[in-house]
Amino acid sequence: MKRILPFFLFLFLLGINDIFAQKFGYVDTQYILSRMSEYKAAQAEIATLAKGWEGEIQQKLKEVEEMEIALKAEEVLLTAELKAERKQEIDRKWREVKDFQRQIFGSDGLYFLKKKELIKPVQDRVFEAVERVAKNNRLEIVFDKSGELVMIYTNPVHDYTDYVIEDLGIGENKETENN
Repeated sequence: MKRILPFFLFLFLLGINDIFAQKFGYVDTQYILSRMSEYKAAQAEIATLAKGWEGEIQQKLKEVEEMEIALKAEEVLLTAELKAERKQEIDRKWREVKDFQRQIFGSDGLYFLKKKELIKPVQDRVFEAVERVAKNNRLEIVFDKSGELVMIYTNPVHDYTDYVIEDLGIGENKETENN
């Protein structure tokens, strides 16, 4: 019994050491994405689409505003019935513009769907590379430095961003960029 107790105590201490010895690291996904040409191309395409949609919306708004100006200018000459018809037409046009704006830039709008369609595959590649690097380096936890998690201090020893960039086969690392 005297020999069994120290043996179990030894095993227990070894087990606790494994629990507290989790290895972790972090990556900067925003930096990684900014280095990827396909991400830049997707961002450019999204910006072009958004600019075009904004132009369409501005044009529609301008048309409605011109209708309001025309109504104010002719208001004195119109009968009450004609005036009411024009106001209804203007209100209908405003609703159309707002609906179009919601269809494009709303939470389920074309802008967000297109952004998801173009950027998600690139992000998936990065996340798969992070997973491979984590497995290769036996990391239990990987933080994203560019995310919502606030990291006040990070030891560069735990930065695996360059490993992910290398895994993706893109560009030079941060150190050669900073020199």
